[in-house]
Amino acid sequence: MGEVTPPVEATLLFVDDESNILSSLKRLFRPLGYRIHTATSGAEGLALLEKEPVDLIVSDMRMPEMDGATFLKEAAEQWPDSVRILLTGYSDLGSTIAAVNQGKIYRYISKPWEDQELVFAVQQALKLKQLQDEKARLEALTCQQNEALTQLNASLETKVAARTNELRQTMGFLEEAHSSLKKQYTTSIKIFANLIELRESTIEESGEKLGTSHSRRVAEQARQLGIAMGLSKDALQDLLFAALLHDIGKIALPDVLLERPYNEMSRDERKEFEKHPILGQAALVALEPLHAAGELIRAHHEQVDGRGYPDQLRDDEIPLGARILSVVDDFNALLSGTFFRHCHTQKEACDFLLKERNRRYDAKIVDHFIKRLESDKQQAPAFAEQCLKSDTLRNNMLLTRDLVAPNGVLLLAKGHQLNDELIHKIAQLEKRVNYDLSFYVTEEVLESSLE
Repeated sequence: MGEVTPPVEATLLFVDDESNILSSLKRLFRPLGYRIHTATSGAEGLALLEKEPVDLIVSDMRMPEMDGATFLKEAAEQWPDSVRILLTGYSDLGSTIAAVNQGKIYRYISKPWEDQELVFAVQQALKLKQLQDEKARLEALTCQQNEALTQLNASLETKVAARTNELRQTMGFLEEAHSSLKKQYTTSIKIFANLIELRESTIEESGEKLGTSHSRRVAEQARQLGIAMGLSKDALQDLLFAALLHDIGKIALPDVLLERPYNEMSRDERKEFEKHPILGQAALVALEPLHAAGELIRAHHEQVDGRGYPDQLRDDEIPLGARILSVVDDFNALLSGTFFRHCHTQKEACDFLLKERNRRYDAKIVDHFIKRLESDKQQAPAFAEQCLKSDTLRNNMLLTRDLVAPNGVLLLAKGHQLNDELIHKIAQLEKRVNYDLSFYVTEEVLESSLE
């Protein structure tokens, strides 16, 4: 499990009515360099938040007078920038889901917790907060630049001849900023999908290099298959988001279940593992634009013969997007060794899909998928790929593979166009954190299915 660097001097608030729990949390986190505050009740926690800025709140669910759900709901309304984590027992699942919705909780962790899991959850949450803060800063900067450009345009009548070239350049920046803002929602989901994968243990892949993260491979292939199956534009968008986030429910599972292929799990372990589609849908309840994607996530492990989970749906009872996602997800799991311990070749994986037609999978979808794989294999590469270091990158080059840091964090997605400013920032990042990154790029037009 990769380590995530916390923000400098991040401030944590622990809220629990049991002093021994607070002492345990302080002992666990104080050596990591955080500033730590504690409160023995929700009211005391709210009073402290009025006086002190806090980056992340960890609260117990069961407390007298004001429970954790109520406390975190109040905190979310008054201090929305603070990340919230809930500690809860397995018996509180119903109230926990309500708390996630009302308190906009980043994650809940079952008590008693595993120290390593809790520490990593806090680090991961703080890293996500860093990304969100940086996104907000860039959006504010774009607004300031747009306002400045508007003021400049008001005086252009007297400066047209002298500043024509500058105006053209400025308009180009505006178009780029507008395009960037349109992609922010999808980009945020891509980054969040990458952070989800950091939670999971990795089973070593063998055979040919797959090039991108599991969720992005599944998303690219599922979207292309959806186009072949005639899905509408809105349905394709829902399928794309569901594919990127299809494993979000696994965040709540213990590490031991993420480290083992499904076919090697015991009966009890499978029962626990099979909750993740429900948990995945529940995690998106508070995000209305993702409701349809949540339904696909819940159903993507159903089978057309009714033997799937969690609802034992059959045939057309399973949404078409979920049937597509099932085929693509299982195909990639066979390649990577997370379905069975053995890493299948592409031919072996295709043979498995054909064998399970009309049992696990919709036969028409399997046929379309395999036909597309064969067509892609026969086509020559559409671009000349190079592997370069940052000091040899050039303006307008396009990434042909995801750029991922050594700790697994997605830095730039496939298809991103480089410019001089971004190349300079990348070089500074490598120097600051001692990264040695390899960039797979092309100078030709590169079509990306995830735009």
